[in-house]
Amino acid sequence: MEHEVAWKKYDEVDLEALEGLASNYIDFISENKTERRCAATAIRMAEKAGYVSLADAVREGRALSAGDKVWAHSHGKALILVQLGSNPLSEGMNILGAHIDSPRLDLKQNPLYESNGFALLDTHYYGGIKNYQWVTLPLAMHGVIAKKDGTVVDINVGDDEGDPVFCVSDLLIHLASQQMDKKGNKIVEGEDLDILIGNRPLSIDGEDAEREAAGSEGAESKDAAKEPVKAFALKLLADKYGIEEADFLSAEIEMVPAGRARELGFDRSMVIGYGQDDRVCAYTSLIAQLEVPADLAKTAVTVLVDKEEIGSVGATGMASNFFENTIAEIMELAGEGGMLPLRRALSASSMLSSDVSAGFDPAYASVFEPKNAAFLGRGLVFNKYTGARGKSGSNDASAEYVARVRRVMDDAGVSFQTAELGKVDAGGGGTIAYLPAKYGMDVIDSGVAVLSMHAPWEVTSKADIYEAYKGYLAFLKNA
Repeated sequence: MEHEVAWKKYDEVDLEALEGLASNYIDFISENKTERRCAATAIRMAEKAGYVSLADAVREGRALSAGDKVWAHSHGKALILVQLGSNPLSEGMNILGAHIDSPRLDLKQNPLYESNGFALLDTHYYGGIKNYQWVTLPLAMHGVIAKKDGTVVDINVGDDEGDPVFCVSDLLIHLASQQMDKKGNKIVEGEDLDILIGNRPLSIDGEDAEREAAGSEGAESKDAAKEPVKAFALKLLADKYGIEEADFLSAEIEMVPAGRARELGFDRSMVIGYGQDDRVCAYTSLIAQLEVPADLAKTAVTVLVDKEEIGSVGATGMASNFFENTIAEIMELAGEGGMLPLRRALSASSMLSSDVSAGFDPAYASVFEPKNAAFLGRGLVFNKYTGARGKSGSNDASAEYVARVRRVMDDAGVSFQTAELGKVDAGGGGTIAYLPAKYGMDVIDSGVAVLSMHAPWEVTSKADIYEAYKGYLAFLKNA
């Protein structure tokens, strides 16, 4: 079976809607490069669409009923949106689940040092990356620094016009004979991914000398004389953000590719940008959730979680109790409280694990099996199972559920395809799907095909973005 290219079916109305969605998506991933920013922006969008804080509803003891819309977050890095339907919650929900974290370089807790006239920041990479892809790449710095007095400082350098950027240096080809003989995973070691941030030493003349005399004595002055480039970097940070070196101990700072996502190709048919795994599915899920009609029968839920790239662990990952606890709170306010109704609701629910799939790349065709590969431009991708080798670590959707999802997509005119993550034994990967499946609910992976997945810049098709949005909306309404 070969699936038609989705572009062939579009009329002018479709193309206008597709381009509008793609434009807004490019803005979203360009302006929200961390899980914190994604969650905060999604909350603002939800509140504009009429959603209210679940925490406020719980505090006020406010009853919830059909048509009500609530949001809840965990530590500002995971988010759940719920629009209640007319059916009892115990009869199940239609759920979309995506993740908003992406591979990156995180600063270590004690990152700043000086070496041979350069100021650098030590990093620990996050998620599965090819280290060598992150050298000589303009990087931006995003995150927060929490100070002991309770204030939280937002850090955002490298993406605004006029900002400086940062980078990891690389060895010049003229001296790289030994480096070029190494295996790909050894060309650049993880401990070598240090961020170059400065080369200018702190001056001890003029105003700087007066400042040192007025505000610094003893060890600090000696440190500045010994490491003047580091001292100048600290001075800039103090002047701009009011922070000191020790504040890095309580910081979450991510180094990500600098610059906006862009249209790709002469035909502008694709998008190239950072973090499309999995923000392309997170954004389309979010928009679908915000656009479901008011007269829903089954409750619609969208879950945007953190930490998928490192195993869905921690308080903000899908493996936490955040999802279960949130649904329990909502059911209590809806008059359906209790452990047994909660278990019935979770078991009766249906979910699309909205995560990306590997797009067939003709440059690397040998790792794909074309009959069971995802092609850019052919619509939403369903992976009945993922995992590695013998489906290890996979959720495997039942045949009956796959048939039901096919019906929903066909009835809504959604272009879709099915795929595996490359050839058997070529590798593999997983998603959050197996975690909600533990409740007994039906779950299948569905998302957008991506080229260069986990690279600093990933590629998707505008047509697939549009079909994903249509498919997610159809699922929330009709599954």
